[in-house]
Amino acid sequence: MTEKNNPLLCNPVQGICGTADSTAEKNIANQHSEKSVKVIYFTDPICSACWGIEPQLRKLKLEYGNQIEIEYRMGGLLPDWNYNVGGISKPSDVAHHWDEVSAYYDMPIDGDIWLEDPLSSSYPPSIAFKAAQLQDQEKALLFLREMREMVFLYKKNIAKWDNIATAATKVGIDTVQLKKDFEGRGKVLFEEDLKAAKTYGVRGFPTLFFTNQSGNKEIIYGTKPYPFFETAILKLNPTAEKQIYSKNWEALFENYYSLTAKEFAELSGIGRSNSETQLNELVSKGKLQKFTTKHGAIWMMKK
Repeated sequence: MTEKNNPLLCNPVQGICGTADSTAEKNIANQHSEKSVKVIYFTDPICSACWGIEPQLRKLKLEYGNQIEIEYRMGGLLPDWNYNVGGISKPSDVAHHWDEVSAYYDMPIDGDIWLEDPLSSSYPPSIAFKAAQLQDQEKALLFLREMREMVFLYKKNIAKWDNIATAATKVGIDTVQLKKDFEGRGKVLFEEDLKAAKTYGVRGFPTLFFTNQSGNKEIIYGTKPYPFFETAILKLNPTAEKQIYSKNWEALFENYYSLTAKEFAELSGIGRSNSETQLNELVSKGKLQKFTTKHGAIWMMKK
């Protein structure tokens, strides 16, 4: 690790969680897809800046899902704790940092996990995600979201197999097969992602490479507002038309099982100042249920 780049020290202003420096040049292959724009997204299950762009990505999928294909790649944010740079040398150092970035991104994050049950590495949940992709791509994305909610809100150590299996079961992934792939092919695919990150010159997360079939590219580095994502697509496909989607609360929760206040504001368009009020009213009416952390909450359909 370099002194300037600590994997868990995220820069809220830039919206980046750093990783090891790479001297490789960005080399984006022209990968053809049925969709007009391909997005290669380098991320990590415990990347707080990546959690910060969930509202933008969810809206992007609703408005331009028919135009884009997003390929998720794991970048390997925290291999282990064999470093001492950037003011973070042990898990407890991350706790206050996560609390700070939670307020900056306006997304609930409870840093106390690093005091109560700290992760030794982000590799196990990353490998588990690659293993889940072998079963079902869509369920794998639900699985990744579930793991993120577990670590950021519920303070669950997602490096532990029991928690990984719980997340997998919730989204309908076969845990027996997942364990086999976790110990086999998942590791191989994860190593391929790490190599790809070096080839692409990825130096932090989130990093998203947008390409079209002509080989033109746009790069979004860090947590950026929604117009940056939309502009990247329109630059690569000026004729792309956004899909009209229903913005009422029932339709949004049908698309996404759980939503934070920031996500609900982004998707519904009602504004951040009103989103929490409306969500809480739905809780009082028995329509939604709410889980509250020390830095915000998340709402789900009432079971």
